[in-house]
Amino acid sequence: MGVGRFVYTPILPLMHAQAGLSAGVGAHLATANYVGYLVGALAGTLVPRLVRSSAVLRGCLVALVATLAGMPLTHSSTVWLLLRSGAGVFSAMIFVIAASSLLSHLRDHPSHLPGWAFGGVGAGIALSGLLVLVLRSVGDWQAAWWASAALAAALTCAAWGLRPEPAARKVPAAGAPGVRAGGPRTHRWFSALFASYTLEGIGYIIAGTFLVAAINQTSPGWIGSGAWVVVGLAAIPSSAMWAGLGRRWSRPDLLLAALAVQAVGIALPALVGGVAAALISAVLFGSTFIGVSTLALATGTHLRFPRAVALLTAGYSVGQILGPLAATPLLRHGYHQALLLAAAVVMASAMTAFVLRFGFPHTLPAPDTPLGAGNQADRDPAGA
Repeated sequence: MGVGRFVYTPILPLMHAQAGLSAGVGAHLATANYVGYLVGALAGTLVPRLVRSSAVLRGCLVALVATLAGMPLTHSSTVWLLLRSGAGVFSAMIFVIAASSLLSHLRDHPSHLPGWAFGGVGAGIALSGLLVLVLRSVGDWQAAWWASAALAAALTCAAWGLRPEPAARKVPAAGAPGVRAGGPRTHRWFSALFASYTLEGIGYIIAGTFLVAAINQTSPGWIGSGAWVVVGLAAIPSSAMWAGLGRRWSRPDLLLAALAVQAVGIALPALVGGVAAALISAVLFGSTFIGVSTLALATGTHLRFPRAVALLTAGYSVGQILGPLAATPLLRHGYHQALLLAAAVVMASAMTAFVLRFGFPHTLPAPDTPLGAGNQADRDPAGA
């Protein structure tokens, strides 16, 4: 999933230089991928049977490889749009199934274990970035897509035996023994969280799409691809790191800190040129964007707002769709203005998250349902 969804970022500058791809079309391809991701995430959330199907997982793995292999076969922007849309759908389904399986099988294990597994997304980013970095000197944009398809195929073989989440236990009906009516009123905190996470979707995806191209404007070409490798490497331990910090600090404080750090990391290459700024930016961005998703979804689940994860996923995905569209008018003179816009939006997300700190219910009454019988949607972290 890390390869299929994010390899477009380091390949984008090559397509600009060699395939005649304009900045506007490049933004549209990114948007198409995020529209597809929204469709796939909602499908996995609204149709639970998909999440528990080995056939669906394997079909999506193969189809994702096919979308990567199809990119170098054409110069048609329409076909590229369809392929990147499909890659978004299949990436989302793979992530939802894998994450649901992971949390189901590791439910009684320490929280850092799922965190390390979510780092697989970062590993995919790092591997794809390293692949493009190597190919810059010996191949072209088409070779980069072929190589990414081969890498995704190899990872598909490794993931073929993953066991999806088992069927959920039947939830007792309202009024049955052990079930209480009603629940904690957490609307005002959830509203702030929803707004913050939607803004994060807008800002993070602008940086995630255009960071390499922006760095390439003021640095040698290998720096941008190298920075993307660093983003992936920093992302690998990030979810486990933020989960570990959650044992000492509250989630609202950590969410605020992660968003503020991310905003600085996004703005840095737009304000300061050179290798050091690019690499520091990559570390700050890579170490926070998966962590923010982990913290936001965990906070929504803690608040026990009905279908919290499904709603947060929808808001985040809509933000990802809006991000490249909002940045497109700024791309006429390069990518630095787009990064500054992204940093401003992420800082607005941090200020919105700051509201969570006022009276946040760190402890809540016992859940309305017996232990282990929670809403299925609240266990599917489809937004990362």
